[in-house]
Amino acid sequence: MAEQNENQAQAQGFNWDELESGGFGENYSQSEKEKMLAMYDGTLNEITEKEVIEGTVVSITDRDVVLNIGFKSDGLVSRNEFRDLEGLKVGDIVEVYVEDQEDANGQLILSRRKAKIVKAWEKITGAFENDEVIEGIVKRRTKGGLIVDIFGIESFLPGSQIDVKPIRDFDIFVGKKMELKVVKINYANDNVVVSHKVLIEKDLEKQKTEILNNLERGQVLEGVIKNMTNFGVFIDLGGVDGLLHITDISWGRISHPEELLELDQTVKVVVLDFDDDKKRISLGMKQLTPHPWDSLDEGIDVGTKVHGKIVNVADYGAFLEIVPGVEGLIHVSEMSWSQHLRNPQDFLKVGDELDAQVLTIDREERKMSLGIKQLTEDPWKRSDLMIKYAVGTKHTGVVRNLTNFGLFIELEEGIDGLVHVSDLSWTKKIKHPSEFVKVSDELEVVVLELDIEQKRLALGHKQLEENPWNAFEEIFTPDSVHKCTIISKNDKGAVLELPYGIEGFCLSKNLKKEDGSTADVGETHEFKVMEFSKEDKKITLSHLHTYKEEKKPKKSEGSKSAKPGNKDNDSKATLGDLDALAQLKQDMENND
Repeated sequence: MAEQNENQAQAQGFNWDELESGGFGENYSQSEKEKMLAMYDGTLNEITEKEVIEGTVVSITDRDVVLNIGFKSDGLVSRNEFRDLEGLKVGDIVEVYVEDQEDANGQLILSRRKAKIVKAWEKITGAFENDEVIEGIVKRRTKGGLIVDIFGIESFLPGSQIDVKPIRDFDIFVGKKMELKVVKINYANDNVVVSHKVLIEKDLEKQKTEILNNLERGQVLEGVIKNMTNFGVFIDLGGVDGLLHITDISWGRISHPEELLELDQTVKVVVLDFDDDKKRISLGMKQLTPHPWDSLDEGIDVGTKVHGKIVNVADYGAFLEIVPGVEGLIHVSEMSWSQHLRNPQDFLKVGDELDAQVLTIDREERKMSLGIKQLTEDPWKRSDLMIKYAVGTKHTGVVRNLTNFGLFIELEEGIDGLVHVSDLSWTKKIKHPSEFVKVSDELEVVVLELDIEQKRLALGHKQLEENPWNAFEEIFTPDSVHKCTIISKNDKGAVLELPYGIEGFCLSKNLKKEDGSTADVGETHEFKVMEFSKEDKKITLSHLHTYKEEKKPKKSEGSKSAKPGNKDNDSKATLGDLDALAQLKQDMENND
């Protein structure tokens, strides 16, 4: 610098008058001229193209900024390249990039924009090689992440590298400053990839080590909800994740954690348990508050009427929540006075609000059983029951259940009766009630027996009609012949369908036809009554005996009609003259 000032002083002492009067260099020897040129060259800097140097602002115009870089000529830079420098003035020193020492017009070409780019890449490369933390400004959101301005270079920050927890809204970072680390540089495409997550992980690793070393059961910690599922939430405790199960969120019953919690919410939790490696940590939230049973009103006791909401319905009953965290079971048998148990969903559904009565309560075990039928009168204790359901009275009810031995009919809410399978039909042999009726059908019945103390009601359906076997005794007399259809066969014999819809039985040996073959299912033939039992409701018949019996000698019409005890005469009188039988036959046909 001193040498440059000295050269400038000598140059200022140059005699310009001698130069003008005698012509340039006429009074100087060759050595003096060379010395003068050397002095001039010493005032200039040596510059190299494609590098960044410092320049001083000489002047500022509307379009350009004139810079002196110590070269033989000044350089021009467009004023637009200085828009980021407010208050730029003459004398300021700035960095510029030498594009060309001399263009076609002999002009020095400089660029501040390119100088910034070169310097920015130098800083980015240095940060990458030295694992340094740099600062950038998020400019905008892009597909899969963010664009960050680092020293004027646009860099890519992937969404997965923003934070250790999933980020759902990238827009909240736009315009903000972030500390970053360069994780990848692609010089071919001038691409830079940065990460903020690595900085967080480094800090979290320290926190994680500290938390795990001090982790104890019962310890209260603060964390942030990072993920939510239908079975619970995962909470970030500062680099360590713990599971808060849905059952440990609240003393009350909830169906999903989102009913009480939300993502990114900061919560206090207590450590319930963890494995030996401390990789699985179980957390609780409800344990930080007293159990609702401990503060339950002392006035609630057996017989107390309570109000609540149904929070769960199971096959065996429903749970009524009277205060959050305090539930009672309403067993299905306590929902209705009916002795026939039905599905609890027929009575209640989740969300229903209702009153119930406390049946049992155990505060130590924190259990309570409730009933809702107790809030209404027991129908079996009504004073008019003996009259309403007296023996012989007729009623219509709904079939509620089928069993092997019969069916249960509900005559009214709480009043059920049993119809035995043998009391369904006079004529049909019913093996199971499903052959005769199905659940939810209406059926007319008559009361056969009433026991109020035992809450039992015996009902019958066939008793609604007269017993036709009294009339059948006069029709299906022994040796009488009737047309019957074979409806089924087995090793012992065949079941026959007789007139009036009743059934009879024929032994296998008596199924032989006159041509020697055996009668088969679906065939209709004449059969002779061999045995009739009204008590057992049993009729035995034979086809064989309709043609193999020994024929008796014929008698004259006179002698035949003269005998008052003649069987044919009595049979004709019985079948033709009994009005009662004719009327019964007509009634049964109408019923069919």
